[in-house]
Amino acid sequence: MTPALVASAWTALVVVGAYRLRPAPTRVRALTGEPSGPPIAGGPAGGVASTEPLTERLGTWVLRRVRRGAVPDGLTARRLGSALLSGSLLLPVFPPAALGAALVGYLLPSMRAARAEKRRLAAMAADLPDVVDLLVLGVGAGLTVHLAVAAVGRRASGPLADELQRVVAAVGLGRRLADALDEVPGRAGEAVRPLSSALASADRYGAPLVSSLERLATEVRRDRRRRAEEAARKLPVKLLFPLVACTLPAFALLTVAPLIAGAIRSLHI
Repeated sequence: MTPALVASAWTALVVVGAYRLRPAPTRVRALTGEPSGPPIAGGPAGGVASTEPLTERLGTWVLRRVRRGAVPDGLTARRLGSALLSGSLLLPVFPPAALGAALVGYLLPSMRAARAEKRRLAAMAADLPDVVDLLVLGVGAGLTVHLAVAAVGRRASGPLADELQRVVAAVGLGRRLADALDEVPGRAGEAVRPLSSALASADRYGAPLVSSLERLATEVRRDRRRRAEEAARKLPVKLLFPLVACTLPAFALLTVAPLIAGAIRSLHI
């Protein structure tokens, strides 16, 4: 059996397996209530990379048979599925590189998840100044802590407003507002801890809130301005590589190459 025939058969096997393990259509997931995937910061909720549903289904299928029906977590399934898919694609073509491709495929979902989590926390920190300003307006208008949190969560937009809505939902189920607020930094990052601590202290101990929120609003606006200035200072460094990679070759072709071609032509003459 020739290597080309083996490679063709293996490619057909991979294509058939990918077709059988393909994710359900969006309309079917909407009818069954199955989530489309973990949200990615900076994009619409439910958006995932195109290969993640396939790798997760493949890893889940393998782990359920190895662990006798146990349901694995999504990240572990995506790691295993990505490793199997990456290794199987290179195994019939270049077997020595299959192990390295499987290792890269195993690490890629973790790196993607870490990057998505970093973007999500950055989006939370970016929403913090606006949310604090709205809370200052609500509390200053005479609303209680619970009513101010509910109003801001209902009317504001962004991931931090969604966290406030989650807090309001937990209070509606019988939890104490201060206890629900104490859990927000664990989900939204340490940047929102001063806000959650101020709100929880006001609800738990009756501490004055307006002055704390005004001081916090000043601090978070100053921090946002500092981050914007830092990003502006990093911009020339980030632009250096594309400028060198794109402009310098074109400059060399337009200026240096004609000179070299003319010198070579004169030498031949």
